[in-house]
Amino acid sequence: MGFRNALLRHLRLKAQPLHPSPFRVLGRLFSEEVRGSFLDKSEVTDRIISVVKNSQKVDPCKVTPTARFQDDLGLDSLDTVEIVMALEEEFGFEIPDNEADKINSINLAVDFIASHPQAK
Repeated sequence: MGFRNALLRHLRLKAQPLHPSPFRVLGRLFSEEVRGSFLDKSEVTDRIISVVKNSQKVDPCKVTPTARFQDDLGLDSLDTVEIVMALEEEFGFEIPDNEADKINSINLAVDFIASHPQAK
């Protein structure tokens, strides 16, 4: 019996606690898997500028990271909807109508898309 106990003590794996420490829980909350992988703002800005420049109704020379669709680029509301639809296609997710109505500049588009977990 003594030999068996000694052998089992030697072969047993150290048990991990069932309840993780609070530090592990907090670490997990802020980990990449939990909060999602968001796109880099500079990458999003470059892609959005490219989409806007490729629009037929936009003068590519006027497109800047701070350009407003109506005031700076001369787009009307229908043109803005077309830009938002092109952004949906570029980033692979649907922008809800209530959010799409708020996007009236490249800055706002960058902020929304860079913070969206489904943007690809």
